[in-house]
Amino acid sequence: MSDLFAADLETRQSAARPLPDRLRPRGLDEIVGQDHLVGPGGPIRQMVDEGRLSSMILWGPPGCGKTTLARILSGHTDLQFEQLSAIFSGVKDLRAVFEAARVRRANGQGTVLFVDEIHRFNKSQQDAFLPVVEDGTIVLIGATTENPSFELNSALLSRTQVYVLQRLGDEALETLLQRAEQETDRSLPVDDQARATLKAMADGDGRYVLSMAELLISQTGPLDTEAMLRLVQRRAPLYDKNDDAHFNLISALHKSVRGSDADAALYWLARMLAGGEQPEYIARRVVRMAVEDIGLADPQALPHCLAAWDAYERLGSPEGELALAQAVVYLATAPKSNAAYTAYAEARRTAAKTGSLMPPRHILNAPTELMKAQGYGSGYRYDHDTDEGFSGQDYFPEELPREQFYDPPERGFEREIRKRLHYWQKLREQAPS
Repeated sequence: MSDLFAADLETRQSAARPLPDRLRPRGLDEIVGQDHLVGPGGPIRQMVDEGRLSSMILWGPPGCGKTTLARILSGHTDLQFEQLSAIFSGVKDLRAVFEAARVRRANGQGTVLFVDEIHRFNKSQQDAFLPVVEDGTIVLIGATTENPSFELNSALLSRTQVYVLQRLGDEALETLLQRAEQETDRSLPVDDQARATLKAMADGDGRYVLSMAELLISQTGPLDTEAMLRLVQRRAPLYDKNDDAHFNLISALHKSVRGSDADAALYWLARMLAGGEQPEYIARRVVRMAVEDIGLADPQALPHCLAAWDAYERLGSPEGELALAQAVVYLATAPKSNAAYTAYAEARRTAAKTGSLMPPRHILNAPTELMKAQGYGSGYRYDHDTDEGFSGQDYFPEELPREQFYDPPERGFEREIRKRLHYWQKLREQAPS
């Protein structure tokens, strides 16, 4: 085979490979968007500069470069690189890799094992890594899109270092698009707005933006946003009702409501609905916000949220979603108080400590003569018979000094409640013992 023919064959084989594969970084300097790890002074950069490689977990969203980083790291050592996917592998596959690594180690060579989607392994499968990681038979590089704190065993986490990879920002995605244009020697046939839309659609996924660039780059242009969207498939938001995004977004919605930011609250509500979250779940959480963060500062908050929930069940999507949005705005703009929430928590703690104390006898009914003889109901003062409608009697157990759990703030309707409590306390101090 002539050198000219071989070069031509290599060029044609390279061109046949998908663009994301052709542009896969070959060194740390080519990785985009992860300077906090691989840039100057970054922990992974330091590890490579020092010529060492330790077991680690790479945590980040899809398309941020976890697999690429693992391959690059293995290339900086003389260790054998092995790769498994937790989706398609089981204990039998792990045993085979571990046994080969032991043989390799006996012959003086180490092994890097890259496990994609490592969070898919169950507890017993994760436990299988412990001895071979601990004794150095393998250097484990695990990749996960899920929070390792929740999905990986604490024993495995204690033997690895967790590095967090970030979703690719606009600057990193633009760098990838420019590399695509250089690789293909063609400009992306889209106008500035369509280019910005493409990067927004990528949602931080470098693999996606390169795949869409490969699809578009052969088109004639320039294409505006509408024309581009007819050619490329809109990427579904990164959202799974069972993963971190579910909990992160509901937390963001809740805290935006608590922080009285109606605009941010509407944004997170829209994100959750766009991601396919069950509106009934959101309705339940909105009701919780009403009782936890607004409480009696606005007594209408709870019925308003219940009405919104009822309206959604009657209307369904998408019309019923407006009722949820209205409830979110109402809560975000309402006066805030967690006084009832904290009062109940304090009362529960006191009840747990005091056990089965009896109520004071004077507030107990006495339907039998024996109970009357025991003092049940003796000395009870009927509040409605007093001039103020308030007797001031003590309703705590006789063995428990009176405590104050509920301390409403000077906000919203609770300002009026606070006045009442101060007034009643004054009457209580004046009442006969």
